[in-house]
Amino acid sequence: MEAAVRDRIYEFIQASGLRRTTQRDAIIEAAFSYTDHYNADELLLRARSIDPSVSRATVYRTLPLLVESGLLKELDLGKEQMFYDPNYIDHPRHSHLICLDCNRILEFEDRNIDTLENCITKRLGFSPVNKSTRIEANCDELKRVGVCQHQAGQPAARS
Repeated sequence: MEAAVRDRIYEFIQASGLRRTTQRDAIIEAAFSYTDHYNADELLLRARSIDPSVSRATVYRTLPLLVESGLLKELDLGKEQMFYDPNYIDHPRHSHLICLDCNRILEFEDRNIDTLENCITKRLGFSPVNKSTRIEANCDELKRVGVCQHQAGQPAARS
């Protein structure tokens, strides 16, 4: 995790009147040490690999703080739980493609999508405050050869 990110988080936590704890440190380290998206349960497992004493309750109390700090983005990817995006700091305007076959989440940036979203909102008489693009798709590789290299040996639940 970058020192600048760590400093911003701890400044926010201190400004919120909270104290620094070893459990919270482990959660923060786990939250920003990976670039892939995760849910609260996955974060709990990662944090416990750093500090086995991390509790589920502390994870659930810390996640909203990280989102409120502006350093972590909460995402509704059409699953039954929220996901968290640690890449929001460096790429605040990226979009997501979710494979419905293997549940893989791919990030992409495209200036044309930004332009199109701006044109649509202006044409309809609105000024965008927050934009998010999510594309759900099926894997062409799975359709073509019957196997997806990213599928973890079991069929993904279809939405």
